[in-house]
Amino acid sequence: MIATLLFVAFLLMMLVGVPIGAALGLAGAAAIALANQDAQWFGLLAVPQNFYAGLGKYPLLAIPMFVLVGSIFDRSGVALRLVNFAVAIVGRGPGMLPLVAIAVAMFLGGISGSGPANAAAVGGVMIAAMHRAGYPGSFSASVVGAAAATDILIPPSVAFIIYSVLVPGASVPALFAAGMIPGILAGIALIVPAVWMARKHKMGALEASMPRPPFWRSLREAAWGLAAPVLILGGMRAGWFTPTEAAVVAVFYGLFVGMVIHRTIAVRDLFTILRESGELSAVILIVVSLAGIFAFSLSTLGVIDPVAKAIVNSGLGEYGVLALLILLLVTVGMFLDGISIFLIFVPLLLPIMEHYRWDPVWFGVILTLKVALGQFTPPLAVNLMVSCRIAGVRMESTVRWVGPMLLAMFLVMVLVIAFPPLALWLPARLGY
Repeated sequence: MIATLLFVAFLLMMLVGVPIGAALGLAGAAAIALANQDAQWFGLLAVPQNFYAGLGKYPLLAIPMFVLVGSIFDRSGVALRLVNFAVAIVGRGPGMLPLVAIAVAMFLGGISGSGPANAAAVGGVMIAAMHRAGYPGSFSASVVGAAAATDILIPPSVAFIIYSVLVPGASVPALFAAGMIPGILAGIALIVPAVWMARKHKMGALEASMPRPPFWRSLREAAWGLAAPVLILGGMRAGWFTPTEAAVVAVFYGLFVGMVIHRTIAVRDLFTILRESGELSAVILIVVSLAGIFAFSLSTLGVIDPVAKAIVNSGLGEYGVLALLILLLVTVGMFLDGISIFLIFVPLLLPIMEHYRWDPVWFGVILTLKVALGQFTPPLAVNLMVSCRIAGVRMESTVRWVGPMLLAMFLVMVLVIAFPPLALWLPARLGY
């Protein structure tokens, strides 16, 4: 009964508009108090202990740094130079600007670990360029919102860091390597419907008449941005630094590029950059710590094992259970952000994963692909919120364009489920 109350209280608070972190913490604390009515202080001394335990994990130090990296590269002008270089490669023509937007978002996924930061960086450049070429704002916002979703698959990824904290046996380097091939496949899958829709509906009529940037000059200007993922990922692979240390290296590299090379960041801009990234990091980490209270209440009330046994004994079989979980998480992903989904559902899903002996790294990639889908699935899609705000359009207007791209990324998830080596080959090859 107390377990039922835990979920009912959480859902009711969500419905009346209580922030997700506060709803998790308050529902968890209430359940702990009701389950320990005879104990001193109703067992609530466990609340601050689990609040700290949820936060005091070394890998989580990387999150504020990668959020800061995203803010720095957003303001450094790297995105604009990468766009010019991409246009110099593929040329001008109908459907080429959507292709460039997706390619640049994938590349920036190797610099920033935040989907909304990626959407802001790419959208700030590409939505205006696509508008000048004759693309509708709703289509441009859809392309940028979907493209930025590849960010949490292509390393570094905040989602993978959260997952590694929750799941023993799934290291950050292994998850980063596992996300690379599915992330690239997801980007390619998004390019196909984006270019097809642009040409079918004769968008971008003015694009062919726009000048093509000179190749060598655009390459020279984009070189510092192109080197960033090589430094971050190559340094981790070479053993020069851990993923957490790589985030700090990326911050100083981004500041060097923005302040010394491109000179687009002044000293007076640092306060704004630090404030914005600090606010976003605080929101993420407070949700993580309050979810620790919720997870503790789940385990002490004995909710996890009965739920896991009910699903395992449902008679659906391994792939039936996997399909049920995907359907559940796709539905939840329409209303909750990815980090909240991980924090709420991963503790419940761990016993199911262990029962079927699913590889924790492969399962993490599947869940992250689902989260990527949720980032541009209306009505609550964090990436679409950012891109729609930049484009000045309502989210409802993007539904007709987002649908084919959701289907394309869903097919990539089905491929990774059917062929696990798509996720597991690279970590094994690199020795993770």
